[in-house]
Amino acid sequence: MRPRDLGFALAGAVSLVLTAGTASTVSVPVESDLGLVAVLPYPYWAGLALLNITFVMALRGDARGPASRPVMLWLLAVLVVELFGTAAFVTDIPRGEVAFRHLGIADALSSTKVIDPDIDAYFNWPGFFALLATVIKATGLEPVSIALWAPVLDVGLWLAALGVLTRSLTADPRRLWLVLWLFCLGNWQDQDYLSPQAFAFFLYLVVIALLVGPLAAHPGTFRGFRPADLALWWRGRSPREHRPQHRVCAFVVALLLVTVICASHQLTPFMMLIAMTALSLSGRVWTTRLPLITAVVLALWLVYPASAYLIGHPPLEDAGFQGAIAANVVDRVTGTPGHSLVVKVRMILTVVLWALAAAGAVRDWRRKRLDIRVVLLALTPLLLFPMQSYGGEMLIRVSLFALPFIALQASSVLLPKDGAIRIPFLAVMGLIPAFLLLSVLIETSRFGNTKFDIFTDSETAAVAEVERLAPHGAAIISAAHPTPWRSDAYLEHRYRTMDELCRRDLSAATCGPIFYNYARHNPAGGFVLLMRSTEASLELQGQSTPGNYAELEDWLKAQDGVELVFTNTDARIYRLPTP
Repeated sequence: MRPRDLGFALAGAVSLVLTAGTASTVSVPVESDLGLVAVLPYPYWAGLALLNITFVMALRGDARGPASRPVMLWLLAVLVVELFGTAAFVTDIPRGEVAFRHLGIADALSSTKVIDPDIDAYFNWPGFFALLATVIKATGLEPVSIALWAPVLDVGLWLAALGVLTRSLTADPRRLWLVLWLFCLGNWQDQDYLSPQAFAFFLYLVVIALLVGPLAAHPGTFRGFRPADLALWWRGRSPREHRPQHRVCAFVVALLLVTVICASHQLTPFMMLIAMTALSLSGRVWTTRLPLITAVVLALWLVYPASAYLIGHPPLEDAGFQGAIAANVVDRVTGTPGHSLVVKVRMILTVVLWALAAAGAVRDWRRKRLDIRVVLLALTPLLLFPMQSYGGEMLIRVSLFALPFIALQASSVLLPKDGAIRIPFLAVMGLIPAFLLLSVLIETSRFGNTKFDIFTDSETAAVAEVERLAPHGAAIISAAHPTPWRSDAYLEHRYRTMDELCRRDLSAATCGPIFYNYARHNPAGGFVLLMRSTEASLELQGQSTPGNYAELEDWLKAQDGVELVFTNTDARIYRLPTP
């Protein structure tokens, strides 16, 4: 290790102390519509700026290349902890409702040891949850701690797979580190929580790494689009990996990963099939039967294990550009001015990265070094957009699948050229402000919903109390979905939300009788859970106002037999009478 590298490593440690120390001073709940970005102390931003400046200087290095590998890995690890572990320093409660739900599914599988696909969609793709249940039981780790630090672990796994993938596409170490850094600064999608998506995305990157590595092919000479020329071009391919045993091993591993992905997540297998097909048609993959085998495995899984869900939910039920744009764009740019600004920042960050990638592609094309595989892998996720709205999250997933390759292509415009030549000082002066801007944008994008997706101890205590009070089969009704419930006793109660039962019309006159009668007609009775986070969610996204929420609660309290059985700073629990 060179002496200057020690300075880089020390600067990374100082940055980590600054960000972690100051983030831990933030109190919850966060009251700003902009989320954490509005309440993080100035030393946090100073630490993040120091880390970005240190990375650029380490990336510049000298004529021999960037700083040593341990130092670059250390700086990258610090960035991951700072960007994706910030919430874990603020609170010891996992962000978002979904992580709690996934823990509950794993607990249900561990308890019953039976997979019943008729329960809900998750039990039609149980692979990830079975693995999670096994890990929890085998290690004895606290489930909440696993969910709390899952973003850091998931992004670390993604970077490991992306690093292997990138090494197959470039020999320039500077470009490798730059791609990994850009991937982190562009990862606003917030899909790295404890989820099948995060797990499947990691396996997806591993499969792509196999396709561009040991399963890759040298293309034949392209002479034109005539059938004879195309046939000659196809037959002219040759494997890049000359050791047959390595190709066979990679093929077997790819098949195993395909099966696991098909058993773990609804969307990722389709993206994987599209990417495999595109790479195969480009003539850059030696094993061209893999897309066909993947299609067969996917079809068999949909026809048999997942048939219980697909009977009532056809895959292309809401396909079309108009519906996709309405669900993924129009419906999201609503709510309070602060929330709308956060959504627009996410769009700006995405546009900036795609613009850099486009400029990088043009630059590579002019230099005759454009890799068609990177372009295909960046663009093919767009084919998923019109197929299904995916609960208004399809555009988020599309940008996630494209991000690794957008970062790869964007790196072409941020580095002068491949090789060991030192980065010019002017280029360094351009990288620093660009990284600082991206850091602010991603923190705003990732943590813009912390007003309702970071919970307080009072809210988790209320959830534990209502699950204790509710008898088996009782209905537990929350106002909206950001509710930290179902982490255990997943199958014990009927969990519902007012915005679903009332189709988002939360006026007291309309919604009150709907959820009241729903609970009363439930043989085991019902409970209504009202929390600060659900109220903040409805207000922030423009589905309700403080007056409407208070009016709805007043209507509930005025009904015969309704009893307030629990209250604390952030939550109230009402028991509804049985018929």
